[in-house]
Amino acid sequence: MILADENIDRSIITAIRGIGLEVYSIAESASGIEDFEVIEMSRNPPRIILTEDKDFGEWVFAHHVKDVSVLFLRYDFKDTAQITTIVLNLLQTRLSDLSGKFTTITISKIRIRSLPQ
Repeated sequence: MILADENIDRSIITAIRGIGLEVYSIAESASGIEDFEVIEMSRNPPRIILTEDKDFGEWVFAHHVKDVSVLFLRYDFKDTAQITTIVLNLLQTRLSDLSGKFTTITISKIRIRSLPQ
């Protein structure tokens, strides 16, 4: 299951739902909550946080937040269709590899980093 932060473009959420994955959208259901609340929501049941907010990297790497999985998108709005295709391909081919990882996705690269336990 994916937990889409409120900054995720609706078209990306719709596309992920279109391939049959469940997406809980913060913008649709819990707009305005703090990042730490998003992290807590991602734990039970376990969900991958999909975000464009670099603060999640700080939570994970500087504050050593554990038991999270993050997909961090970095792209220009004009590249939304292209980043959507990349995200869909990744979710369809490597979903099981993303648990407990911090994954950065750009137009040109995907970087999957294991998180300390």
